[in-house]
Amino acid sequence: MVAFQVVINKGALEFVNTLPLKSQRIVMEKCKALAYDPFPGQGDKESIQRRGHRDIYRLHISRSYTAFYKIYKEEKIVRILEIMTIDRAHKIYGRL
Repeated sequence: MVAFQVVINKGALEFVNTLPLKSQRIVMEKCKALAYDPFPGQGDKESIQRRGHRDIYRLHISRSYTAFYKIYKEEKIVRILEIMTIDRAHKIYGRL
C-alpha cells in the first residue's frame, strides 16, 4: 500500500526528460520509492534548510543526481521540487 502520492514539479520532470533513458529510469524509480518512505533515517535522504525554508529534504540518486522535495504529511503528498546533477546541488549547498 502506498502511503504518499509523489508529485513531480514540471521543471524537475523536464530535467529528467533530458537524461539518457537508463538515468531517467533510475531517477524515476528512486523518486517513486519516496511514496513508501520519504523521511530521513535510511538511505540517501537528509533534511536540509534551503532558501530559508524548513522541511525541505534531499535525496541523492546513484551518486549522480539530487532531488529536493517537500513532504506534506496531512495530505500524504511528497512533492519533488527540483532534480539536478549532484555537482550542481553541491554548489547550491554552499549557499544554504
